[in-house]
Amino acid sequence: MGDFIFSKELFGQRLCEIRTQHHETQTELGKVIGIVKSRVSEIECGKNTTTAEKIALICNHYNISSDYLLGLTDDPEPKGQKKR
Repeated sequence: MGDFIFSKELFGQRLCEIRTQHHETQTELGKVIGIVKSRVSEIECGKNTTTAEKIALICNHYNISSDYLLGLTDDPEPKGQKKR
């Protein structure tokens, strides 16, 4: 598995897609994870990343897999989650 290359652009694109699917603004997401709107925008544009702690907060908030956000899988469903 040594061929994986992290993409800030893919991370940001997936975060933006999930956030808009949940009908939230960048400001609302920022409040959840403790950053300002402009920082959320930088992340979504692929200019910046965030901490593991904030990734965990995002995943918990949207009930998605961190592997999905990080580009390790195309399945947003968290592992071990029962389908409802």
